[in-house]
Amino acid sequence: MTLLAVERIKLFTTRSPLWCTIAAIAVVVGFAALIAGVDTDNAPTIASTQFGANFGLMIVMVMAALAITTEYRFGTIRATFQAIPNRTGTLLAKTLVVAVFAGLIGEVVAFGSVAIAKLIKPSADLAINSSFEWRAVAGVGVVYALAAVVAIAVGTLIRHSAGAVSLLLIYTLLVESLVALIPNVGLDIQKWMPFQMANMFLAGDPDATNLTVNGEGPPAATAGLGPWGALAYFAGFAVLMLIIAVTTANKRDA
Repeated sequence: MTLLAVERIKLFTTRSPLWCTIAAIAVVVGFAALIAGVDTDNAPTIASTQFGANFGLMIVMVMAALAITTEYRFGTIRATFQAIPNRTGTLLAKTLVVAVFAGLIGEVVAFGSVAIAKLIKPSADLAINSSFEWRAVAGVGVVYALAAVVAIAVGTLIRHSAGAVSLLLIYTLLVESLVALIPNVGLDIQKWMPFQMANMFLAGDPDATNLTVNGEGPPAATAGLGPWGALAYFAGFAVLMLIIAVTTANKRDA
């Protein structure tokens, strides 16, 4: 049995991935349905259907963090490292399995949101034609996968479920926003923060998907790079975090 098969079995024999998947779909697709159904005067846009994507991202990161911290909590990671001394390979296999699953969740919620909005408003022009529209929808899965890598890294470093989840949520929900309040340099720093870059990839200018319905939809993205450069930056950050986590795991006791 390969490492990937082992990690796949471990992931899907716990309850948190199932409940987090259900929650992510319900929240993201639910927001799209709500926006499409409430605004009777305007047709939804591609941007407005993706309004809940950031909320789904939080849920997916929680799922990814729990995938590793739960093993530390119950001591199964110790047994795994004893059976398979190659800690690097084990952690990379777990990261790959969780990241792929997170990416699939992202694609399901993104395209599901467009589908539910079209179902509610059949007259809405929700065809995904331009490269910008494809990036705003299909790119959600890419961002979810990379964010899962970050969450796995944080979980490996902290090894405590509550601590890892708290840090991830506080950082993504508060820290990057509050940085902008630093006098003189706050906005310049914020442009280069990782999740700002992820948002730039999904909703960055120039992007037709920034058109919203009465101000609804993802916030306008501001970052120090263009959309594809921003994706490379976010991917580099995820890889760096993973390298730090794997290096640390190899140096300390399980």
